Amino acid sequence: MGILSRMSTIVKAKMTQFLDKAEDPRETLDYSYEKQLELLQNVKRGIVDVVTAKRRLELQGAKLKENVNKLDQQARQALAAGREDLARTALERKQVALLQVQGLDSQIADLEKEQERLTMAESRLAAKVEAFRTRKETIKAQYSAAEAQVRIGEAATGISEEMADVGMAIERAEDKTEKLRARASAIDELVQAGTLEDYTGTTDVVERELAQISVSQNVNQELEAMKRQLGTSQPKQLKEGK
Repeated sequence: MGILSRMSTIVKAKMTQFLDKAEDPRETLDYSYEKQLELLQNVKRGIVDVVTAKRRLELQGAKLKENVNKLDQQARQALAAGREDLARTALERKQVALLQVQGLDSQIADLEKEQERLTMAESRLAAKVEAFRTRKETIKAQYSAAEAQVRIGEAATGISEEMADVGMAIERAEDKTEKLRARASAIDELVQAGTLEDYTGTTDVVERELAQISVSQNVNQELEAMKRQLGTSQPKQLKEGK
């Protein structure tokens, strides 16, 4: 039983979280405002219905009052003509019509009270609906502003993270550049000291070529000198051989 209760609590919490994310307060406020407008329209229609019913009763009452006057005249005419029985009948109808008039007047008075009550209710409800509309628009504007601030903040956070990555990349590039510069400087220093020989340099190639030419010239000179020495010594050897 405890496990089921915990699972139910978890499901309810997840559903609440999901609904909270899916709900847009602006849409909820607009929906509530529309429902209040519907209630206000219903009250206004009720007032119209009451006024219509009251007007209908007033017309009926006016006709009955006309009939009362007519019956009164008829009773007078019948009595003047010696028809007491007919006068009595007219007066009886007159009394029935008067009772109906009184009933209608009572109903009309009730409808007037109902009209006043509904009118006051409509006025209070209209004020509340207007106040809610003002409050609704204020909350919607505040929510939109807060939402925009959140989006700007999230964008700024993303920009900051991206700029941080760019900064780290620049630091790595600068570090590599410094290392390459240091290595190049060390190589130049070793080459100048003679520890390393730069075989790709144009000046060293020329020096090597000149050195080879100098060596070749020296060799040629020594060969010529040796030939001359040999040339001068050969006749003497021949003479001694004879």
